[in-house]
Amino acid sequence: MKRTLTIAAAAMMLLAGCKDKKTMENPFFAPWGTTYEIPDFQRIKTEHYMPAFREGMERQKAEIEAIVNNQDAPTFDNTVLAYEYSGQLLKDVGAVFFNLSECENSPEMEAIAEEVTPLLSAHDDDIALNSKLFARIKAVYDQRESLGLNAEQMRLLEETYKGFVRGGANVPEAQQARFRELNEQIASLTLRFAQNVLKATNAYKKVLPNGDTVTLDIPTWEPFMQTCPDRKLREEVWHAYADRCQSGEFDNTKIIDTLVNLRLERANILGFPTHADYVLDDCLAKTPANVYSCLMDIWGPALKVAKQERDLYQKMLEQDEPGTKLQPWDWRYYAERYRAEKYAIDDAEVRPYFSLDSVRQGAFMVANRLYGLTFKERTDLPTYDKEARCFEVMEGDSTVGILYMDFHPRASKRSGAWMTEFRGQHRTLDGKNVMPIIQVVCNFTKPTATAPSLLNFDESETLFHEFGHALHGLLSNCTYPSIAGTNVPRDFVELPSQVMENWCRNPQVMKLYAHHYQTGEAIPDALIQKIAAAQTYGQGFMTTELLAASLLDMDYYSIKDRQHIDPIAFEDEHMQKIGLIPEIISRYRSPYFQHIFTTGYDAGYYSYTWTAILDADAFEAFAESGDLFNPELARKFRHLLESGNTVEPMELYRAFRGHDPSPRALLKRKGML
Repeated sequence: MKRTLTIAAAAMMLLAGCKDKKTMENPFFAPWGTTYEIPDFQRIKTEHYMPAFREGMERQKAEIEAIVNNQDAPTFDNTVLAYEYSGQLLKDVGAVFFNLSECENSPEMEAIAEEVTPLLSAHDDDIALNSKLFARIKAVYDQRESLGLNAEQMRLLEETYKGFVRGGANVPEAQQARFRELNEQIASLTLRFAQNVLKATNAYKKVLPNGDTVTLDIPTWEPFMQTCPDRKLREEVWHAYADRCQSGEFDNTKIIDTLVNLRLERANILGFPTHADYVLDDCLAKTPANVYSCLMDIWGPALKVAKQERDLYQKMLEQDEPGTKLQPWDWRYYAERYRAEKYAIDDAEVRPYFSLDSVRQGAFMVANRLYGLTFKERTDLPTYDKEARCFEVMEGDSTVGILYMDFHPRASKRSGAWMTEFRGQHRTLDGKNVMPIIQVVCNFTKPTATAPSLLNFDESETLFHEFGHALHGLLSNCTYPSIAGTNVPRDFVELPSQVMENWCRNPQVMKLYAHHYQTGEAIPDALIQKIAAAQTYGQGFMTTELLAASLLDMDYYSIKDRQHIDPIAFEDEHMQKIGLIPEIISRYRSPYFQHIFTTGYDAGYYSYTWTAILDADAFEAFAESGDLFNPELARKFRHLLESGNTVEPMELYRAFRGHDPSPRALLKRKGML
């Protein structure tokens, strides 16, 4: 290892000596000098990114060459570890740039993304298809049983070897040029798809007769659809949302056609019959058949309930407008009306008790009761936007990590909610722990001059959900960055997030955090009971639209032969095949289904349902114990969060729960037993 590092260091010194003064002033090229080495966002200018990306690629190339040219026999240290810790500058630049491009986007950022995306794709392929590098890694892998590695080292070796194989290391030389071309095209198309969705979403604004403005951001669009009595206006706004990116300037249909076929071709080159087979080979589900089986087990009960809901709302519509057939733009309006009538509850009654600050503090309280964490807001640390709040996460007197929370819509921010990281937890080669810097981004309604941001209950669950992801990153206690934190199979990564929603909705916990934003009064028992009683209400719709999207995803990526795809016709055909009623559409229609075309959930959207089974079963352990903050169970679950991908995920789950998960708890929670 010493020899490898010495060669790499010499290469770095040579490269550094060639840089002019202007380049060396780039803030990415030196330690930040900030508290906890947080990126100094205010010093970073758009003109810094491309030089930093290029320098990062150059440095990693030199590091890879040092590994390949090492005359010593391949070892875990001089090959696997050297590769694991290569490319640090490139990782640092990418983490800042790509995170900010999703919440601080601009034409300049888009131009950089378009320029750097193919370069990064080619750079990754240069590494993945480096036969000499793979030969050294394979040499270590082949003798793994005789190396005396500990469990975490063995896991890193196995995952590294598997990553190279999945990245194309075994692709025949005659096909490598095409393989590289496919990767570059796929990367560019996913970027264009995301940019089109953002632009199409921002392009629509409807000024209402009362002067309010409706946009396609969910915090304004959904309340409008739930409360607007004007059916024609609902239809117009619904179509604006549901028909995005089907044609015109921001058309994504041709991108989908190309992207699905390119991913199929790439999977074939890698030896898989479909893209779904390729993706799932690295997941807990393993095969498309297992995914379809899981989804269809729940589809039948969900569709039955959805049809009952449909018949109920049809009767309500006929009372208002005799002879009129229920349409998708009617569903949310009548669902909300019925909920208000049946459960004597509506969002206007609920929201005052779920101010954004109350819900956030509730999530912090749960983390404190379970794991002993505290959260101290720091206004003195660097932030990338005035709306982003920064918290120092502590356990006793020790700092665990930094958490950024960015809650409100901006034109520069994509829709939805997500967790990511500016820096993941890991340990350096000399054993020093590197603190995680985690980001949670949401799109909740902004406060007004007279009221704070008030959330509906679904939004409250969203905050808890993303905070669960954050805890997975913050509590990571691993050595190697590539298998730390949330770097787990995608059909396991949603467990830490979805399980947190259970505390959000629990009546006992709600009493602790849901306080009226004006009076400070805790939420009344009567309202808690209404919310609890309404938990199973609307589950037919919510579960069916989620499953429809999951099945649509699988249908796209289970295609075995190249074909022309008209996404709208494809979607209609496959939704009819499973019997989706026309009053409900897939949660995301294809042209704006970013999960499966841009954000890494291709052939993986099922994971929300897959892990819902895990989360319901996991929370039942706390419920059965009689203590929702049971210290022993919290310790076991924390071990799961700390372990990242250092242990087979289902081994971690069984160690926590004592048995395999059962879907019974999920069906019970949804009222579908």
